[in-house]
Amino acid sequence: MERSLRFVLLGTFTLRFSTGLTGAMLGLYLADLPSHGGEPVDATVVGLFAAIFYLSELVLSPIFGVLSDRFGHHRVMLYGPIFGGIAVVLTGLTTSLPALGATRLLEGASTAASVPSILGFIALATAGNELLRGKAAARFEGATLAGLGVGFIVAPKLFEAIGPTAFFLNAAVYAISFLIYRFGVSDPAGETEAVASPHVGVTRYVALIRSSHVLLLAPTWIALNASIGLWFSQSLFQFSKPNPEFPDQVLMRGFDANQITLAAIAIAVVFGVGLLYWGNRFKSMRRTTIILYGIAGGAVLVLGGLLANHSAGLPAVILVAAVLLAGAGLFVLAGATPAALGLLADISERFPADRGAIMGLYSVFLAIGQIAGALIGGVAADWRGIDGMLLATFVLLGIALVPLSRLRKQEHEIDAANPATETGMATA
Repeated sequence: MERSLRFVLLGTFTLRFSTGLTGAMLGLYLADLPSHGGEPVDATVVGLFAAIFYLSELVLSPIFGVLSDRFGHHRVMLYGPIFGGIAVVLTGLTTSLPALGATRLLEGASTAASVPSILGFIALATAGNELLRGKAAARFEGATLAGLGVGFIVAPKLFEAIGPTAFFLNAAVYAISFLIYRFGVSDPAGETEAVASPHVGVTRYVALIRSSHVLLLAPTWIALNASIGLWFSQSLFQFSKPNPEFPDQVLMRGFDANQITLAAIAIAVVFGVGLLYWGNRFKSMRRTTIILYGIAGGAVLVLGGLLANHSAGLPAVILVAAVLLAGAGLFVLAGATPAALGLLADISERFPADRGAIMGLYSVFLAIGQIAGALIGGVAADWRGIDGMLLATFVLLGIALVPLSRLRKQEHEIDAANPATETGMATA
């Protein structure tokens, strides 16, 4: 089973690489759309396109989660690469904004089909094994964010080299993801029995979503995803061209593809190391403690970003200190998302035949957060550039903090309901 887990995580990486590559190249494509025969695009439209992607994921994830419980997690995870491959081919064929918006719907369907089925698979494969669950949750987040990050890293140079033709090349990567899932992954132990078991109905599923545990986890996770999604939707668009409206902001002066790529690599490495570090702390630290540290790290990151953005004319040591401060904050922030995912997997233990439906809430929370982040990011960037994005991030982190104390009190109830997860849980 660990072999299948490894291939699931590898497929997650390649699939999210394709998603990140498409999203990043789309930002570059839209920034220069008139030269390809399209119309000018502003930051609000960029944010709207990102929101369309996540709206599709939001609506379809619960449906595909239910389907994965009824037909098998392995079977349903094959649908994602098919939807994604169709989407990128269509993206490379058009400059029409409505048509590009439609491709965002298809790309969202790709993620909606993949994530609940993959997470349902992971939850089933790690049932009763706290250490393996911690590692799998962290590595899923790592594979997801590394894939997105590498996509962002590759996109500027690839698009610079071959332009919209790169979208067609990305279709081949989606095909690789399909082959990994098809031939590298086996059905997890217990899936046949789970598929044959009675499943939760709509009433019981809604009752679960309305339970205090889920309702407390939701705003924290949504706000965290919004603070991250804000940057995924806007960063390349903002960094790739100078903005004379904000001459006092160092990060608004425009950067070339090489500079953006190097910065993206550094960010991906720091975040990836943070994911691995915090994912290995599941047995020694409470999930909510890791989330709390992550929120504090995010605030430090914002402080470092503001300092770097206004470092013009200051000694070089100030800029270096700002970058190091931001890096330290990013490292700590990285632990928040796998910790939240671990909490959701713990909740799913009460519904062993419906893990896909429960884990589909991951995509719901992610999608709502990313939609909010994309829309907030567009408005914030138009208002005050990078400063506006940093301030919006700080506010979102503050919102994530609000329900955390109550969630922390109820964390013990979640553990008590799942005897398999009690062993080794820390009280820190």
